[in-house]
Amino acid sequence: MSEPARPSALAPFQVRNYRFQWPADLLTSWAFEMELIILGWYVLVETGSVVLLTLFASLGYIGTLVAPMFGVVGDRIGHRDLLGMMRATYAVLAGVLMTLALSGQLAPVYVFIVAAVMGVVRPSDLGVRGALVATIMPQGQLVGAISISRTTMDTARIAGALSGAGLFASLGMGPAYVAIVCLYVIATALTLCIVTPAKPNAAGEAAGEALQRSPLRDLKEGVAYVWTTPRMQAALWVAFLANLTAYPLSNGLLPYIAKTIYGTNQTGLGYLSASFAIGSLAGSIVLSLIRDIRVARLMIASTVVWYVTLLVFAQMQTVPTAIMCLVVAGFSQSLAMISIAVILMRTASENFRGRVMGVRMMVIYGLPIGLLAAGSLIDEIGFAATGTLYAAAGLALMMAIVLHWRADLWHVHAPANAR
Repeated sequence: MSEPARPSALAPFQVRNYRFQWPADLLTSWAFEMELIILGWYVLVETGSVVLLTLFASLGYIGTLVAPMFGVVGDRIGHRDLLGMMRATYAVLAGVLMTLALSGQLAPVYVFIVAAVMGVVRPSDLGVRGALVATIMPQGQLVGAISISRTTMDTARIAGALSGAGLFASLGMGPAYVAIVCLYVIATALTLCIVTPAKPNAAGEAAGEALQRSPLRDLKEGVAYVWTTPRMQAALWVAFLANLTAYPLSNGLLPYIAKTIYGTNQTGLGYLSASFAIGSLAGSIVLSLIRDIRVARLMIASTVVWYVTLLVFAQMQTVPTAIMCLVVAGFSQSLAMISIAVILMRTASENFRGRVMGVRMMVIYGLPIGLLAAGSLIDEIGFAATGTLYAAAGLALMMAIVLHWRADLWHVHAPANAR
């Protein structure tokens, strides 16, 4: 007998709901990246302070502390409805900045205020969209669907970074924000076109009872559920460590690196940001084409490569060499983050998916901590020493995590490595 045909990398698009969610996520991610590039450059130029730049970047992650509550709400009202409301909020806030920019009233203080409000909601977007993917997709297509979903973020860092920098440089902030508002509005409409599967009556009755329970009780149950599952706990520690020590070097600090270390402009910043995204996109595509992977082992190996690459990146003095490092770093971080998402979604029961992804988003709070500490360290010891310290510490702590949870992460028969 012949072997069954291997599933296509585009198989998730056979599901109607996925054909709406993927472009909605794509447009949202493009708008995110355009805002990040435009506002990061604006703050750095207007204030001239790397500390204020890291403060601005940190404000975008305020909501990580309340992300589990977004998971509770998603489990109660539905992930589609919650995501639609969140994206409508992005459109309104972007509209405020657009109006201020077009009227000539924009100032850094307004950017910080809007960034703080946006930062309450936006960190939960990735977790809610991940829970929605797990809800609408068959279990057998989950790895492929999550991998392809990851491409929305990766292509956004390419197209969003380059288009955002280009629009800002050529037309100014106001016209650039007109495009951003349009992206958010279309993404909201596409999100609301998703039809979530109907639940059986028994599940519906359980949901009705859940609505009568205290949200804090639901939150405690979700945290306890994660904390008593070793492979979930290990994956979350890896995610926290990456946000604390790896992402600051390739995300929030890029405007400073582009301007101060390499002496380039908005266009150069766009190239640096896009190079990381190109590597990440390649990683997402490769993983969507591969089947039967030991996911936990892949998470470990790719995270180690990521840190080693960042050690090299911290020493680079030219844009071309930095771009090469960022491509490799982007490739490895994509494999690591997809692996973490797959481990969490495979492990979580349907009733806990929102809360599990909410806890996952909460660990992103390591990023603003890492950013603020990096800003202070750079003023004292410089970028190269700070980058080396972050990458070396991250690598050492990653090894400690692997040793502590080696039975749950490295053993070939561990559930996290199930094929």
